Amino acid sequence: MLAGLLTNLVFGFVRAAVLGAAVHANHGFGGYDRGTIGVYIWLSQGLLGAIAFWTLPDIVDRIHTGDVVIDFLRPIDIQFAHLAEYLGRAGCTLLARAVPSVLVGVVTFGLAFPDTTGPYLLGALSLLLAMAVSFLSMFAVSLAGFWLIETRGLRALHMILGTFLAGLFAPLHLFPDWLRAIAYATPFPSMLQWPIDVISARTTGWDAMELVVVQCFWLTVLVGVGQLLLRAGRRKLEVQGG
Repeated sequence: MLAGLLTNLVFGFVRAAVLGAAVHANHGFGGYDRGTIGVYIWLSQGLLGAIAFWTLPDIVDRIHTGDVVIDFLRPIDIQFAHLAEYLGRAGCTLLARAVPSVLVGVVTFGLAFPDTTGPYLLGALSLLLAMAVSFLSMFAVSLAGFWLIETRGLRALHMILGTFLAGLFAPLHLFPDWLRAIAYATPFPSMLQWPIDVISARTTGWDAMELVVVQCFWLTVLVGVGQLLLRAGRRKLEVQGG
């Protein structure tokens, strides 16, 4: 946790210097000013530990070793059991990494947070959905282990595309129209850009509600995909030995 926090802070200062200079040089920088770009930077850094781009789900090793057959025999849903475990760990990460990161940003950079409670209440729901969507996406990719010997390549591709299209390196509002359209057609903005927009009140009112609805849509889709892959994998699974 401490190492992750220090890493967040270092990259936070680097990104703050670069994007702060860009905002200073271009006052039409995607509608951001110094305060709002600071919120984007430090929230995105703080939320990294709670978003599953770099998480290795336990299901990966359990499929590889065949232990997943025991999970299929248990009277629980494998997908929701892993999701519940992840959300517990992610919630702990928010307290240990996100809160200190944002506080450092407030002290050193000056962040323009909203002064009403609405964005925070809706933002809490959006953040919960973001964590769930991010895990379910990685979980679905990991289930390819039922058919592939190694899934590291797929997981690496998911991480690279996900972090870029989620708006980690730059806000999606700065993307050209064609690239922004591609990003909007994926679940990745629901993992980072949308909760940041809601919490920071960049998007408010019904527009903010629409972002949450989009997150709910991707949550439903990924739950369905995960369930279908688990059922197909269960039929494919063959464990030998004793």
